[in-house]
Amino acid sequence: MKPGDHLFLVDGSAYIFRAYHALPPLTRKSDGTPVGAVSGFCNMLWKLVEESRDTSVGVAPTHFAVIFDHSSTTFRNALYDGYKANRVAPPEDLVPQFALIREAVRAFDLPCVEKEGFEADDLIATYARLAVEAGGDVTIVSSDKDLMQLVGPKVVLYDQMKDKRLGPPEVFEKFGVFPEKMIDLQALVGDTSDNVPGVPGIGPKTAAQLLEEFGDLETLLARAGEIRQAKRRENLIAFADQARLSKRLVTLDQDTPLDVGLDDLFIHEPDGEKLVAFLKAMEFTTLTRRVSATLGTDASSVPAQEIAVDGPARGPDLDPAAAKPVSGEGTVLPFTPQALAEGRRAAAAGEAFDRNAYLTLRDGDALSAFLEEARETGLLAFDTETDQLSAMRGGLVGLSLAVAPGRAAYVPLAHVPPGAPADLLTEDAQKDAVGAQIPLEEALAILKPWLEDASILKIGQNFKYDYLVMLRHGIEIAPFDDTMLISYALDASASLEGHGMDELSERFLGHKPISYKDLCGSGRTARPIAACPIEAVTEYAAEDADVTLRLWRVLKPRLVAEGLVSVYERLERPLVPVLARMEQRGIAVDRQILSRLSGRFAQKQAGLEAEISEMAGESFNPGSPKQLGEVLFGKLGLPGGRKTKTGQWSTDVKVLEDLAAEGHELPRRIVDWRQLSKLKGTYTDALPLHMDEAGRIHTSFSMASTTTGRLSSSEPNLQNIPVRTEEGRAIRTAFVAPEGTRLVSADYSQIELRILAHVADIPQLKEAFRLGQDIHAMTASEMFGVPVEGMAPDVRRRAKAINFGIIYGISAFGLANQLAIGREEAGLYIRRYFERFPGIRDYMDATKAFAKQHGYVETLFGRRAHYPDIRSPNPSVRAFNERAAINAPIQGTAADIIRRAMIRMEPALKEARLSARMLLQVHDELVFEVPEEEVEATMALVKDVMEGAAAPRVALSVPIEVEAKAAGDWEAAH
Repeated sequence: MKPGDHLFLVDGSAYIFRAYHALPPLTRKSDGTPVGAVSGFCNMLWKLVEESRDTSVGVAPTHFAVIFDHSSTTFRNALYDGYKANRVAPPEDLVPQFALIREAVRAFDLPCVEKEGFEADDLIATYARLAVEAGGDVTIVSSDKDLMQLVGPKVVLYDQMKDKRLGPPEVFEKFGVFPEKMIDLQALVGDTSDNVPGVPGIGPKTAAQLLEEFGDLETLLARAGEIRQAKRRENLIAFADQARLSKRLVTLDQDTPLDVGLDDLFIHEPDGEKLVAFLKAMEFTTLTRRVSATLGTDASSVPAQEIAVDGPARGPDLDPAAAKPVSGEGTVLPFTPQALAEGRRAAAAGEAFDRNAYLTLRDGDALSAFLEEARETGLLAFDTETDQLSAMRGGLVGLSLAVAPGRAAYVPLAHVPPGAPADLLTEDAQKDAVGAQIPLEEALAILKPWLEDASILKIGQNFKYDYLVMLRHGIEIAPFDDTMLISYALDASASLEGHGMDELSERFLGHKPISYKDLCGSGRTARPIAACPIEAVTEYAAEDADVTLRLWRVLKPRLVAEGLVSVYERLERPLVPVLARMEQRGIAVDRQILSRLSGRFAQKQAGLEAEISEMAGESFNPGSPKQLGEVLFGKLGLPGGRKTKTGQWSTDVKVLEDLAAEGHELPRRIVDWRQLSKLKGTYTDALPLHMDEAGRIHTSFSMASTTTGRLSSSEPNLQNIPVRTEEGRAIRTAFVAPEGTRLVSADYSQIELRILAHVADIPQLKEAFRLGQDIHAMTASEMFGVPVEGMAPDVRRRAKAINFGIIYGISAFGLANQLAIGREEAGLYIRRYFERFPGIRDYMDATKAFAKQHGYVETLFGRRAHYPDIRSPNPSVRAFNERAAINAPIQGTAADIIRRAMIRMEPALKEARLSARMLLQVHDELVFEVPEEEVEATMALVKDVMEGAAAPRVALSVPIEVEAKAAGDWEAAH
């Protein structure tokens, strides 16, 4: 090994148990061998190998090893016979998987290292020392605190499950000491899992404080008599020798004799056939397919490796008597298929739901004690209860927590008697009326270190809401998982009702939670949650946390099993804090501009109403569908009238636009009037109601509301402001840059057409994009045989309509309406288009065939959009799903690219020391607020990040271009 090399050391024993507990029981179908841990292990290892090639997430390794514990006793047992004495034998279904996992490492062509008499941690410590001495860097893949003593300038700890890297600052943030003092801290605290005694009554915080004051363990023990707290002083004096023994037990041996040298750990590409043969033997179909595609191996020609389970495999801390070998028959499996099914159900639901078992935590001590339980499980489901639906405006009423199935609690913070606002009650009056509650600031102070603790995974449902609520209180929750986004990554189906907690609970847990309406009532009898009895809210809120944790246990393993970990971890979860910060920032709006526009729209509406009355020969309310229908079809007898189920004439927008296309002026005026009415009511009148005291509007972005991964926004919806009408563009002028700043709008140029050219492999389109040609003019030239130079605008317009229409599966009828031409002529244009670009038809046919076979389609980044109704016997339903399935890989890939850009943007701005703030995402556009003196530098960086967002995962065969502009308002910048 030489300077500049990078060594990855995987804590294989920890990997095994993480993999085992992450997945429900899984057996090999051919013989019933348990392989759940093997499956999880292989998926985690493959993900690590894949990520290690991606230099955007870290330095690629030159050396790599997977290190395991040996089952025999170690030198520590000679020091202290109680060392690890409380360890129990591994689960029986895990025993036969130890040997299979070691076989898996060899199938990956990676060194598989263990040493009798030593633990994996000692081998890791020795390899790390040797690598650093040789001038290399080390990444230890583990979350074990015992390894934090090794962290230094050239050694980091990487928790793959949480995608968290720990250097010296992160160790200090977590434990209050730097790595060089972790041995002393562990000696004081002890370790219950390894039965390291430590000093009674000394926890991590106390130990960190003592070491900060006295410097090191020996100095502390020598000066223990100076400590003021009597019990602490007495324990340190009485158990000094026990602390010294504990230090020897937790100190890793960095001189372990090695059977495999450092230079023998050099990494190389896996042997595709060898790895595929093993995976096929394990019957891991999805992973086999992914590995084959990446390594270019034809899996169909590779026979499965012959692997036998020959009895009890060696494993960490395994008492040989615990296994049950049967001579000549392999290991006896401890469960039947029925027992396996019961195990899966248990993994899914845990204990039965018992709302009476939920706790109400009314003081800080009770909250702290409950949170301590999260240290054992490593999990904390978390939910907020607020007095408004807006995360930006809602005040905290209470919090709910869960640490295990059935183990959940509610923390009341701001409950009041019915009809009595909190600000009119003294604290004593509130306590008398509703019982004790924890003061908000005290609760937040207790919660903050837990919600920011990197060793505890927080779990939420629609977690962006809770993240933003806590962000407003100075708490940045990490790490976290979001069950809504996991469900969305697994099944973004247009046929699903949604990814809400209640729907997911009924679908996956068979349990119907208490609804908000059940708790608070509805209509006139409704009351705010703050005025509901705390006992009732405890059942409702704690159940939410309980359900969320159980859903996580069901859904998270499916990401691995279905090969969707990357979609969730690269496209969904990292976007949550990005969007939360964007929502918190908001965007400045000029109230006076909106007021003037409202007046202008009202005048124009009045003029249209006069025209409408004159054309109709009578005055009527154009906003009344009933009156309008009677005028159009009853009085004037216009064609195409049809009645709805209620007996009224249909006057929806399609009916009116069809009539307008046939030359009827009255329906055209009605359409114009409706558009103005919508703009006035939705935007110019309503936007001021959403402004805060600083004159900013905070929209809410929804991540799981579309099948293709596109974001939507609400309260208010800023994505539907029309940009093709004069009135819509006028509304954008009200979104302004504060003094001293400019708004920068960065917009992907024709990104969906570029993606179409790539996925359908259209040479003419790809060449045009590479040369920077006018793509619509080029298409018109190809289709109609006219030169680009001097082309009539109408010819280009027709080609543009076809270019974009094809992406959305436009029909001859739709194109005829759009271009105001005959249906036969429109059909001719579409046929000619496919003749000139046959690859597009091939792409469409192949996509439909794939969707009908699998029920879903994929973006270039692996996101799946499900269309189960594509096999519907109903022709119209089937046709709709076919068009949607054709469009989804294109639109979804565009959505994935801008998501990747947003996730990378803030770190890039921070690294460049630029102060720009990302405010909005609207379709293919990002909007920033930028100090005037940083505009040019920011635009250059933004373009670089957006244009390079697909790489390195996807190498597009056409260039991605971004147009960026700065101005004082949104419209001028667009």
